Amino acid sequence: MTTGGARELRVGALARVEGEGALLLRVGDDGTVSEAQLKIYEPPRFFEAFLRGRRHTEPPDLTSRVCGICPIAYQTSACQAIEDACGVTVGGQLAALRRLLYCGEWIESHTLHIHLLHAPDFLGCDNAVELARGHRTAVERGLRLKQAGNAVVELLGGRAIHPVAMRVGGFHRPPTRAELRPLGERLRQARDDALGTVAWVAGFDFPEATCDADFLALAAPDTYAIETGTPTVLPGRAGQHTRTFPLADFTSHVIEEQVPYSTALQARLDGARHLTGALARYAISGHLLPPAVREAAGAAGLPDPATGTICRNPFRSIVVRAVEVLYAVEEALRLIEAYEPPPHPAVAVPPRAATGHGATEAPRGTLYHRYTLDADGLVTEACLVPPTSQNQGAIEEDLRRVAEDRLRRGDVPDDELTRLCERAVRNHDPCISCSTHFLDLTVEAG
Repeated sequence: MTTGGARELRVGALARVEGEGALLLRVGDDGTVSEAQLKIYEPPRFFEAFLRGRRHTEPPDLTSRVCGICPIAYQTSACQAIEDACGVTVGGQLAALRRLLYCGEWIESHTLHIHLLHAPDFLGCDNAVELARGHRTAVERGLRLKQAGNAVVELLGGRAIHPVAMRVGGFHRPPTRAELRPLGERLRQARDDALGTVAWVAGFDFPEATCDADFLALAAPDTYAIETGTPTVLPGRAGQHTRTFPLADFTSHVIEEQVPYSTALQARLDGARHLTGALARYAISGHLLPPAVREAAGAAGLPDPATGTICRNPFRSIVVRAVEVLYAVEEALRLIEAYEPPPHPAVAVPPRAATGHGATEAPRGTLYHRYTLDADGLVTEACLVPPTSQNQGAIEEDLRRVAEDRLRRGDVPDDELTRLCERAVRNHDPCISCSTHFLDLTVEAG
């Protein structure tokens, strides 16, 4: 067992992630981390390339296959970008249905991460099976919540996995009020389960940590942003003010670049590391949550963003996700109560030569799409910027900082440092939410 001196921490493969990746940390004799790399080695998937030449109606269905756990995020972002290019705005009940469908995705994705991937870290369990043996009630509650989220996606999307009901301009067939009624009954039970989950995770023991990266999330007037909004930046450095920029300028601010150890692009925001996702959303828009949800967040130990106090501890991201599940349930119930079937399932979206932009808040953060169309409606250029590529730099910095902070307090056995680094990665749910396998991290003497 290595308890001091130089060492290397290696993740050979991140199992069942959205892509294949590895991780390397090099620790010097003095306990400083000289190198932290999140290495993505899967061959490129070429989604942006094979979208070129497709009809303008096709990107929502094609890009939904990027991710099996958050296809709604890709469908909605794609629809918005195509509709923007064609000069069409989808509003009213069609827009409300998209938000309701997105709530279902938040519920099922966050719940899976909280209960099967993240909670074992806080409860001394090696895997979800062991967690279920010792915390059966909590796991069963989580499964009910996930089933409720799946039910929302299945009813509105046509099926729970890779749904097909959303289309450019709206939906192929919107639901009736009678079809939504049983869903509302199920969500009312889910509200109690969501409240129980917030209280449960609030009792976990959270290591001290901070992320000083800039926060990036969409912000919308008078509501917690999900399916639309303006890119908003909350700086991580003192003395700087919150700023916004037009969605059309997204790739002028969020710059992707190739790194030599990865086939995935990494992104930086105006030249700096940034973080998108639950922590960023709550920091930027948490003051817009309904009073009951804000009360639950406060009882769970989260600061009220309305006071200017921001939670920057990545280990507490599990609490923020639980609060977002509660909000998604409450929002879904509100949308169902106010629902009136739209007069038409979709609005016409005739093609035109233009470039359009779309962005939504996927469970892991801001997802941006851009498409350029020709006069016949064929895609001539496509750009997708997912949240995980944006978060890679912040994840690497978190790993470096967490390891150094622990080593500063004295020698640490390999297995303890391994567990801590695993937890630091899982704090950000980096596209491993479709898996119940955990990171296989080993520590080797350097």
